[in-house]
Amino acid sequence: MAAWDLSVTVEDLGSDAPPVTLSVASDLHVGGVILKLVEKTQIQRDWSDHAIWWEQKQRWLLRTAWTLEKYGIHADARLVFMPQHKPLKLGLPNGTTLRLQACFSSSVFQTVMGVCRMLNIRHPEELSLLRPVEEKKKKKDKDSAEEIYDLTEVPLSSASRPCLYNGMPAHFADSPQMEAVYKMLSVTQPPPAPEFIAKQYRAASVVDKAHINGRWLDSSRCLMQQGIQENDRVWLRFKYFSFYDIDPKYDVVRLAQLYEQARWAILLEDIDCTEEEMMLFGALQYHISKVTQSEPQMLSSSAAMDDLESALQSLEVKMEGESSSASEMLENMTAPDLNDYLKIFRPKKLTLKGYKQYWFKFQDTSISYFKSKEESIGEPIQQINLKGCEVAPDVNVTAQKFLIRLLIPAPEGMNELYLRCENEQQYAQWMAGCRLASKGKTLADSSFQNEIQSIRSFLAMQKTSSGSHGNSPTNDEGINTHSLVSPRYHKKYKAKQLTPRILDAYQNVAQFSLTDAVMRFLQIWQALPDFGLSYVVVRFKGSRKDEVLGIAPNRLIRIDLAVGDVVKTWRYNNMKQWNVNWDIRQVAIEFEGNINIAFACVTADCKIVHEFIGGYIFMSTRSRAKSDTLNEELFHKLTGGHEAL
Repeated sequence: MAAWDLSVTVEDLGSDAPPVTLSVASDLHVGGVILKLVEKTQIQRDWSDHAIWWEQKQRWLLRTAWTLEKYGIHADARLVFMPQHKPLKLGLPNGTTLRLQACFSSSVFQTVMGVCRMLNIRHPEELSLLRPVEEKKKKKDKDSAEEIYDLTEVPLSSASRPCLYNGMPAHFADSPQMEAVYKMLSVTQPPPAPEFIAKQYRAASVVDKAHINGRWLDSSRCLMQQGIQENDRVWLRFKYFSFYDIDPKYDVVRLAQLYEQARWAILLEDIDCTEEEMMLFGALQYHISKVTQSEPQMLSSSAAMDDLESALQSLEVKMEGESSSASEMLENMTAPDLNDYLKIFRPKKLTLKGYKQYWFKFQDTSISYFKSKEESIGEPIQQINLKGCEVAPDVNVTAQKFLIRLLIPAPEGMNELYLRCENEQQYAQWMAGCRLASKGKTLADSSFQNEIQSIRSFLAMQKTSSGSHGNSPTNDEGINTHSLVSPRYHKKYKAKQLTPRILDAYQNVAQFSLTDAVMRFLQIWQALPDFGLSYVVVRFKGSRKDEVLGIAPNRLIRIDLAVGDVVKTWRYNNMKQWNVNWDIRQVAIEFEGNINIAFACVTADCKIVHEFIGGYIFMSTRSRAKSDTLNEELFHKLTGGHEAL
């Protein structure tokens, strides 16, 4: 074959250096080109991490056995020979910035896996990278000198789990400075100053929230293909709100960062909560901060735990469970009776909330209701199967409001109804029953009483103990209540007005350990009605106006943009298939019952929506029965979007 000249820019020679010209033939493989380059530059160094980047096609030439002809490379190709791993500034949920080596040539999914492995964060599939919100630059920018923790010397390990030393990855145990960095990742941060909270970007509307979701990077493409350059800043955040197998013993960093992301979602009003819930969140933050300062430990109680002892304990528990007597099993099979008068309401458009009282009866995973107790022997007015339904609390203890919100699966979407309970006792029992039934469990299940107890303790935390000021640390000058609540309450109340309310709520959480307090904070966050919703503005096929699509861990929600009302809900487990028409950028979904929807995305690329749906379906396939290894192939199959599913 005839020889021709190929120019390659070598990054290591400097930006001013001219490209290196090689004499090549079309049948020369990429590995041969790299060999010629190394010989011609005459630089003695380790070139194993280097590869060739093709600028026009925005792709890496990683198949070194492929020839130039097979790649379609000609003399006009602009090629750059550079390292695949480069420094990247990574903003974490707790507000700190790390500078570390990231892989610019593999998919973002693999890059995140490498970063999480280095930071000792399990289940990296729940996280991803997004472009930060642009901050307005002021003339006197004091924040420009922010501290960046340099981890560029830490190698990216290929092992699935890092080797631990004293409860931390070995590379963090090398020096006191590195230990300090790991501690900062593992320990919750003190409450931010109210002025700092006020300066942060806050989404003013659902549309603003939707624009933020347009910033997620594509998981199946590499950083270079998405315009991310060396030393650029990106954010590492939890993207999928489906947190699997959280264990405080092993998830020290994961828990701390998840808490920080949840806390900032509350403080910046990314998720709505009632005033009562805000006071409880404030009390938990205060308690967590106080415990962290008095005993600055990591969340895990014993990081360097003896694995053998742990394994023996779990085996002992398992064997105890297997050897339960027949009488105990029979006792568990006998379901308690749950019948009572409750009020029911089915919300419809343009109607006032009118609750009607009926006699309700719980049976297996269904509830039936009758006009009265006397008529409960006959046929019910309606029987509602709760298996697979959504159960959400709507509670205000002070106002004695105890509502159970149910979203019942139906062919056309989800039917919404509310059950009103008279008191805490009744609410705890019926809420526990509904939660178990939604998972396909009956009242005979052994976890019924535990569920009731958990709900009661949740209600107890919301109570204000007005007569208990004698025990509250009212003389504590360290509490700045405006640091614990969102800016809305800065305007509504003075700090001295908030203090007694937060200290009242604090009485109910003061006995919690650090780990328990963080876990409880996350549980209450996850119980909020809007938890886990990621918004995208879309235009449904056949519609003339923009609407909002809410993407949750188990369902899609259609929201009226003008009013904010939920129009329709579709569950993933009723989905038959979905695909994307990449030419017209339209997502089409088919549900059971011949229901088809299609929409174009306005505030985000349709690949982002496709990835959210496929990602959540992937999250639902995880189970302990399967091995701990991540099925990366399945993730890319569900989220890659190259062919219809």
